[in-house]
Amino acid sequence: MIIDQTFRNIGRVREIASILSKYGFEEFVNATPLSSLIPDKRRLSWKKEREKKKYNRWELVRMAAEDLGPTFIKLAQALGNRPDILPEGLIEELQKLQSDVAPIDYDEVKEIIENELGGELENHFDEFYKKPIGSASIGQVHRARLANGTNVVVKVQRPGVRKKVATDLDILKILVKWGKQQLENQGVFGAKDIIDAFEKSLMKELDYNTEARFMEQFRTYYKKNKNFYVPKVYKEISTSKILVQEFIRGCKITDVDKLNKWGIDTVRLAERGIDIYLSQIFEHGYFHADPHPGNIIIQENGTLCLIDFGMVGRLTKHDRFAFAGILIGMANQDTKMMARNFKKLAIDLKIEDDRAFEAELGELIDDYAALDISEIDITEVTLKLQNIIRNHRMRMPGGIFIIMRALTILDGIGRTIHPNFKTYEFFKPYGFKLLQQMYSPQNIVEDGFETATQFYEFVTSFPVEVREILEKTRKGSLRFEMINHTDETALDKFQKTANRLILGIVTMGIYLASAVVLLAYSLYEGPYSSFFLILSILGFAFAIFTTITLLFGAWWSNR
Repeated sequence: MIIDQTFRNIGRVREIASILSKYGFEEFVNATPLSSLIPDKRRLSWKKEREKKKYNRWELVRMAAEDLGPTFIKLAQALGNRPDILPEGLIEELQKLQSDVAPIDYDEVKEIIENELGGELENHFDEFYKKPIGSASIGQVHRARLANGTNVVVKVQRPGVRKKVATDLDILKILVKWGKQQLENQGVFGAKDIIDAFEKSLMKELDYNTEARFMEQFRTYYKKNKNFYVPKVYKEISTSKILVQEFIRGCKITDVDKLNKWGIDTVRLAERGIDIYLSQIFEHGYFHADPHPGNIIIQENGTLCLIDFGMVGRLTKHDRFAFAGILIGMANQDTKMMARNFKKLAIDLKIEDDRAFEAELGELIDDYAALDISEIDITEVTLKLQNIIRNHRMRMPGGIFIIMRALTILDGIGRTIHPNFKTYEFFKPYGFKLLQQMYSPQNIVEDGFETATQFYEFVTSFPVEVREILEKTRKGSLRFEMINHTDETALDKFQKTANRLILGIVTMGIYLASAVVLLAYSLYEGPYSSFFLILSILGFAFAIFTTITLLFGAWWSNR
């Protein structure tokens, strides 16, 4: 039955079921216990209304998300950046979603602030503007002034939003479990994993302490950069539901008239802006995930400021190297390099035909090979890359698509203030810089030690696993079925194969250890440096001898 301890609010469950049915998702509702909550008469009236207006399937999904409220709007917006998960038509509709909502009353705002900070609002702010300057599904923003005269902005979380989000997430998990087959029929796979990842992201966004930490982190990254500024956070009067930060006076980056009036060189501004953003991605691995014009403020002295760090993306070192490899492969017209790095970047992939995959990448390269760098449109490149990912059912880290969306936004902003702006031109230096970092001695040593650690873990755990197999065999719980077509016994053949496998693994470890020792020789200057060189040479010699022996043994056994 629908009433379950997982559901904290049966009224909310009924509301969700009604909205899904209203927008034509009866198939999903009927496949779950939700169907018992909707009267037949109401379903019939909704069906007639839809038939009159003739919306397509994806438009109905967007409209349903808007009616379902903040949690579902946030989920839909997040999925709007995932062309590897959802069909193209649905992606286009979800990207139209807006989370702007009617503001909450000042009295509620005042009550929240006083409950969070303690005491009267006037004890904390010399002046507090009642009219909000922005309102969204999670919170709204007011201007204020501290007792010392500092102008600030105060982000206040909507009352009850956490409880409602928690309830919606519980319901979503159950709906995904019930409707797994229906979702897959519509082209949505791995729905449970999507909801789990979304829950983690949304719970971080609901904690303003997380946003405060990100702002402090970015301030540290760019403290020496005079062209870029991140607002200061006033932690002493901020909580998980209230964020007080420095007010930035200026104009939107797209306000060309104001920029010209201030005498700001918009060409240099566009170039500095994209350079700062790419440095976030490729140097630090953390980047502002929503760089729309309203979040990029330009001060009168030309300083570029980023606001609203509620959404911050992250790329690991491995992902950054792979992403750089894709860009460099494209620049060098090397389809194999692009394909190799796509596979490194993918979380999961189902490429059935590698040649077809490389051919599609080749077509993408051919489309731009004859063009001058200034003629390449990053928006078109992004869309074609997304189509290739979708066609080959490749699941990528979510941060990749956030970057692609962000770069498309920045490309549009750049064209507004810089007539000849081309984002791709700024990619190449960062790509090559990352490639140099990837093959730097420090990174090779780090990767070498990591691989050596993994090899050590394998070697130490291997006897334990073998002992478990032997124990199961002794007890009769492990059985093998072998058919011997030669005079050699199956056990002898199995033993020889196992011995070669173990010797091959050991040889690989010796190669790796010798390389690390040789690198140590090149970096270390001291009385024992020659010892490192001799040890490395001996290791390589032994590994080469073992390799030749293994190859000869394999060739001889196949004669």
